[in-house]
Amino acid sequence: MAEYNPQQIEAKWQRRWAEARVFDSEVDSAKPKYYVLEMLPYPSGTLHMGHMRNYTIGDVVARVKRMRGFNVLHPMGWDAFGLPAENAAIQNKTHPRTWTNNNIAEFQRVLRRFGFSYDWRREISTCEPEYYRWNQWFFLRMLERGLAYRKKSRVNWCPKCCTVLANEQVVNGGYCWRHEDTLVEAREIEQWFLKTTHYADQLPDDLNEREGSWPDRVITMQRNWIGKSIGARVKFPVADVTAIDPIEVFTTRIDTIYGATAIILAPSHPLVEKLLQGSPEQNDARPTLARMRQASVKTEDLATAEKEGFFTGRYANNPFSGEKLPIWVGNFVLMEYGTGAIMAVPAHDERDFEFCRKYGLPVRVVVQPVDSEPLVPEKMTAAFDEHQNGKLVNSGPYNGMLPDDAIPAMAAHAQAKGFGQREIIFRLKDWGISRQRYWGTPIPVVYCPNDGLVPVPDKDLPVILPENAKLTGEGGSPLASLPEFVNTACPKCGGPARRETDTMDTFVDSSWYFYRYCDPHNAKAPYDSQKVAYWFPIDQYIGGITHAILHLLYSRFWCKVMRDLGLVSHDEPILRLFTQGMVQKGGVAMSKSRGNVVGALEMAEKFGADTGRLYTLFAAPPEKDLEWSEESIEGSWRFINRVFRLIDRHADSVRHVKSSFDPAKVTDQEKALLRKTHQALRRVTLDFESRWHFNSAIALIMDLYNEIHAPLEQGVRPDVARHILELLTLMLAPMTPHLAEELWEMLGHTEGLWKTSWPAFDPELARDEEVEVVVQVNGRIRARLKVAAGLAEADLVPKALAEPAVAQHINGKRVVKQIVVPDKLVNLVVA
Repeated sequence: MAEYNPQQIEAKWQRRWAEARVFDSEVDSAKPKYYVLEMLPYPSGTLHMGHMRNYTIGDVVARVKRMRGFNVLHPMGWDAFGLPAENAAIQNKTHPRTWTNNNIAEFQRVLRRFGFSYDWRREISTCEPEYYRWNQWFFLRMLERGLAYRKKSRVNWCPKCCTVLANEQVVNGGYCWRHEDTLVEAREIEQWFLKTTHYADQLPDDLNEREGSWPDRVITMQRNWIGKSIGARVKFPVADVTAIDPIEVFTTRIDTIYGATAIILAPSHPLVEKLLQGSPEQNDARPTLARMRQASVKTEDLATAEKEGFFTGRYANNPFSGEKLPIWVGNFVLMEYGTGAIMAVPAHDERDFEFCRKYGLPVRVVVQPVDSEPLVPEKMTAAFDEHQNGKLVNSGPYNGMLPDDAIPAMAAHAQAKGFGQREIIFRLKDWGISRQRYWGTPIPVVYCPNDGLVPVPDKDLPVILPENAKLTGEGGSPLASLPEFVNTACPKCGGPARRETDTMDTFVDSSWYFYRYCDPHNAKAPYDSQKVAYWFPIDQYIGGITHAILHLLYSRFWCKVMRDLGLVSHDEPILRLFTQGMVQKGGVAMSKSRGNVVGALEMAEKFGADTGRLYTLFAAPPEKDLEWSEESIEGSWRFINRVFRLIDRHADSVRHVKSSFDPAKVTDQEKALLRKTHQALRRVTLDFESRWHFNSAIALIMDLYNEIHAPLEQGVRPDVARHILELLTLMLAPMTPHLAEELWEMLGHTEGLWKTSWPAFDPELARDEEVEVVVQVNGRIRARLKVAAGLAEADLVPKALAEPAVAQHINGKRVVKQIVVPDKLVNLVVA
């Protein structure tokens, strides 16, 4: 008897798939297309079984769709630029390209070892000039249309790295993640931006089309990030000063304006300096202001950050009440949201409440709850912000109104009087893409003393990233220290000019990469639009919830830009999105830093790739987290061995017969085995096609094995046995493809299983001989009957009426209606 040798079997079939170009895909209008894609990986470290789960899910979908007759595009590539590669290069004293390409080679080796069905001809790497030249090309198109621009922006700045830090890189209460002894500063520097706000209306509205095909929580996260707010802009004139412009405030709760007890500005608000000039408070205020401007406060920390502020010595007039309100500066107000100024209504906003309580500012209730005790300012321990359950008080002519009625009325009044208007604003801000690092796409502009900012002509793309930059991690952009890169000729006048030395945010690379897969070797355009029109939108995108906001948001923005450039005709790039659960060990996600990873290659060498694939699919539903268990993976290994031995035992007896048989000649035992097999096939097909219940599909296949392995030893005819074993093999094929190919060959097939279609279950063979029928009287269950499947209504109803529990509830009453669902239900309506 042959032994299952996964290393030998898996190498054999991977070689045959490669020789036969099984997974190559081209545009074919005669076939329905299916584009399935896992998010491209960042090639860092080593691949572990947490990564493998994601790729296995995508591979199962791709293989099922191929068997169902679809023309499947299933590519792979590398998100190869980024700060981790640059830092690793500094640490290991090697070039980022060398470090990255070595990792790519290792990643590819692991993915090939697991037999994932990628069209490797379409492989891309975002750090190669043939890819990033099109990043530059897109940037120039946006620059032409005003969607790319340069402005001063307040950023997190590490004075030791001399670079901008993302919020996530500011740690331990304001220190650099690389230099934990260096306090991060807030600076205003010139940065490049892409105008995502140009599509601020479309980005949330187009999410409506993804409801039901994207996870609800992803749609919610996207909407919250975009942050569409409907409210009013109101002008508060500065009291006793005519030379200062009115302070403009955006509020979604204009109904509470009579409860405002202060105006609070962001530290970087342009009016702060003017307000302090000549103010008796300016000498005390300036040191605090300087410190607040240097501090880095993340948006997500505002709710919990310690509130800090100071009084400017100035007042503003409330245009509704005429009351003078003190003007303060507060660290929890951001210039980036709204107008950079708020009206503080402490009774009805929690952050305002904390600030005003700390500095002794008054609290005035202007919305009283209608279903509880009246609010007393002196006794309040938190703000009351449930405006749906309140009525206005202390609000002049608006007293007694519901907030939802007062809001439009007060906005209309402000507009009529010329001191306000209704307005919609967005939390979404333009995308800052400047990075003072080396390992990224050079920004294709030059600065000329005569002509100013000049774009690099298309014919001169790509602007190549030089190979000889000195990387230290300190002292600003490494590109700025290369005279041969910086010094160039102005494309417009030919005079001396200076290149931009910032590089692009690596989210640029991943915002459109899936389009390049459609035409990866095009040297004349980012892609052929006709090829994209065939493959897009992506039918199924698979990746982690950690990318639910920025990657997807920027990809959606990029799609709309390309649509407006005439390159694509669709509004959204992704039809369906799936976010898989994490693989955990010891209750936490696998991570090299935690030391709890299970290496993918080590696992494959010990158990085989198919065992790893089967286990990650079986151990939990794909959307749930999975706790790694050595004992459980050994169970998957044992099951694969049992299936292999089963078919090996019967291969000689079934190999030379056809799998077709005469249903009239099957024995009762054979009929029972065929019924179990086709019932399993019916449910596995449903799990693959509509529900993605891969774990329950595997459980069904395991149950089927338990049902058939002993009876197959007891005289089942070879044609019936072959039919059952072939269906068992085909059901396993998407999940354990190497094993299935080997079993298919053992069963006598000379052509690879990859040429075989997904089998169709036979409804007759899958039908139970007996079924349970529920009997109801006036809609309430009174009995359950075991009857022959397909029993006619004329025979079924008398059986139901004869049941004692049913007869008891009908006694003395008349059946006025009978509702029959064959093989399932009899409902008797009596009166």
